[in-house]
Amino acid sequence: MRIERILALCSLAAVFGCGQSSTAVLDEKTENVALKPVANSPVEENEAGTDEKYKQAKTSNESKSTDATSTNTVNSAKTGDIETKKLEKKMPKFNELTAQESYVILKKGTERAFTGEYWQTKTPGTYICRRCNAPLYKSTDKFESDCGWPSFDDEIKGAVRRETDADGSRTEILCANCGGHLGHVFMGERMTKKNARHCVNSLSMKMIAEGKELPAVIKAEELEEAERKAAAVKAAAEKAAVAKAATEKSSTANIPK
Repeated sequence: MRIERILALCSLAAVFGCGQSSTAVLDEKTENVALKPVANSPVEENEAGTDEKYKQAKTSNESKSTDATSTNTVNSAKTGDIETKKLEKKMPKFNELTAQESYVILKKGTERAFTGEYWQTKTPGTYICRRCNAPLYKSTDKFESDCGWPSFDDEIKGAVRRETDADGSRTEILCANCGGHLGHVFMGERMTKKNARHCVNSLSMKMIAEGKELPAVIKAEELEEAERKAAAVKAAAEKAAVAKAATEKSSTANIPK
């Protein structure tokens, strides 16, 4: 019987040995079989600890690399923004407009008749575009039409552009420099010898009295060129930031872990 128990014990040890290391002990007094787990050897523990530390170090390095790349990308983008802002400060800008002025000049609105600042003005001087300072009309071409808006029978040569109005029947007049809406022109009314009436919103103009210096014209071509340069600088900075981030990511990936 004792031999049979020993054989049974060996069989149990073989079965439990597949999962974790165990040893079977036969208690001679009680003749009961007891299984005790065997602790991992120091070598196994060292190997497991080394693997875990390697994984943690690799994860930490990858995280630092990602953070560094993101930081450099952000810094490069900020540098581009700073350069763009420097250019924007030097850029010519159109005059700031109030909400009412914007409604008329930019959205092609119309101020109420008999309410404008200049509809009855007879002061000698030059009428300039409120948005870009371009000279538009001379006071010598202004006349009373009793329509409720400032009226001129001629413009300064090359200052006004004509386009067919959205309603298809009237002719819209705009500042030739900046494209701001001025009003409409009507022909054939025989109010003056020139047989023309430029019906202009007061909000579209500023009157500079005779003898006073005219402000410098804010040229649309210069403004557009400055905007193109600013956009090019910003695009170049963004492209450089992307290229730098890609290079740093590639270099980091090639570093032996």
